[in-house]
Amino acid sequence: MGELDIIYIIKMIIIGLVQGFTEPIPVSSSGHVMIASEILGLGEQGFTFAILTNTASLLAILYIYRKDIVRLASNSIQYVRTKNRRYLSDFRFVCFIVIGTIPAGVLGILLSDYIAENVSMTTIAIMLLVTGIALWLIRNMKGTKGERDITIKDAFLVGLGQAVALTPGISRSGATIISAIAVGMKQDTALRFSFMLYIPVSLGGVILGLSDFLNESNKADLAIPYLAAFLATLLMSYIAMKWFMGIMKTGKLVYFTYYCFIVGALLLIFF
Repeated sequence: MGELDIIYIIKMIIIGLVQGFTEPIPVSSSGHVMIASEILGLGEQGFTFAILTNTASLLAILYIYRKDIVRLASNSIQYVRTKNRRYLSDFRFVCFIVIGTIPAGVLGILLSDYIAENVSMTTIAIMLLVTGIALWLIRNMKGTKGERDITIKDAFLVGLGQAVALTPGISRSGATIISAIAVGMKQDTALRFSFMLYIPVSLGGVILGLSDFLNESNKADLAIPYLAAFLATLLMSYIAMKWFMGIMKTGKLVYFTYYCFIVGALLLIFF
């Protein structure tokens, strides 16, 4: 392996770390991957790389929420089989996840090509500033709704937030958490609902992109760099998610407001 190959692997690890760190937090992972790729001189990473690193982030989130996922699935099946109201709240929560997934799923299929072709650093900068403003507006909101209090309307509105986040520069977690808090959810409920919504949308993206990944012409040449990026993303997604869960408990989302404003302004100045 030559020196240039090692440097390329290191750059891919950095991109993986950026993806992993920014996926759970409200600052736009896709936007930051584009910024990091530009700075490192790697150019656009392409759909295959996005699917790979997204899968790594998904696995980390699945592991963190594994007990909740098993409980929700098991109790929902029990409710369908027995109609026992003991399991109703978990069944309703799963239904709301399905409802909240629909907007992003539909728009993702219809507009994915258009969105991919109309992305620039200016777009990312503006969307980061928009995210910062939205985070500022909900900074003092203290919701009262738990999982049992969510309505169909709440689920759909949060789903619309996730659909808006298809635009690079708009954070998926930020858009869904902001929307959830805006409709009155408690911060811990907003966090859980946000990442339960992430799972089916992310899983759907992985499935839809699987054929492109398998048909990648130079998989052998990219195997080591991609594996390094995958592992970096997996590890950092887990660390970042655990850290962000602590941030949400303290209600300090306002710090991400400042970050979005600073990065958005720097992009407008230097790019």
